[in-house]
Formats: sequence, C-alpha cells, structure tokens
Amino acid sequence: MPLLLVRHANAGRRSAYKGDDRLRPLSTRGRARAVALVPVLDRYRPQRILSSPFVRCCETVRPVAEALSLPVESVDELAEGRASDAVALLRRMAGESAVLCTHGDVAAAMLGSLLDGSAVATDGELRLQKGEVWVIRSAGTSLRIVEHIRRTATGTSRE
Repeated sequence: MPLLLVRHANAGRRSAYKGDDRLRPLSTRGRARAVALVPVLDRYRPQRILSSPFVRCCETVRPVAEALSLPVESVDELAEGRASDAVALLRRMAGESAVLCTHGDVAAAMLGSLLDGSAVATDGELRLQKGEVWVIRSAGTSLRIVEHIRRTATGTSRE
C-alpha cells in the first residue's frame, strides 16, 4: 500500500498575494496541475486523502478526492513549518494507502527522513517542484521511496 506524498501545485508568488498566506489559492496553472494529478494518483487507488489545511494544498488534492469520492482530511501536521510533526505522521501511516499533500519545507523533511542522501543536491537541499509526487511503500514499519513522478511541460514523467 503506497503513501503518495504531493507538494502542492503552483499558487503564484507568496509576495504577490495580499492577505493571509494560508488562504492563498492555486493559480490557473496550479489548478490545471491539480486536474492532471487525477489519473496519476487514481491509479494507486488511495483510501484516504490528507492535506495541510492551507487552501493551496486542499485545492491541489480536491480533484482526485472528487474523482475517488473521498473527503479531503485537513491535517495540521502537514501544515507549513510542521516538519517534525509531518515526519511522525508519515511513520504512523506506514501500511496505509493515502495521499499526503503538503508544502515544500515539510515534504523535504519527510523525504529527507527516508533518503540515503542520493536525491539531495550538492548544496544539501532537496529539489522539489510544485505538483510533484513521491511514491512511498512500506514493509512493516519500514518506509522507502520507490518512485518520483515529476512534472514536465507536457505532463508527467517517472524516474
């Protein structure tokens, strides 16, 4: 059963948004990416959809939730700045089949907790693009990344 870690789709520049950043919605490009994620995520048949409570994360997974007739569960542990809570949540969810939508800082911490360093750039930072998906499988309580579905100009490609 896979866990599907998703970095939220494009929501435009933080500096250009006037108002509470938690309410910043997806851009037109981000909404298109959210729709494009439906067939990508659907093929894994997740049983749950968990999201940071920030609007841009909820909007990223709403199309797949609707396609699968599942609710989007708003989970504080996936909110921006909650990396250690998110890592603990990831560990607790070993063996479940779910989508987890979060922010770049949180996704990097979650993935970093599973990596041997091979996907870390030379400056020590993980390179996570908006709208990318990481497939994580579990064997008992052990978790490992088995697939990285990258966003490209024409859709998605796998590595």
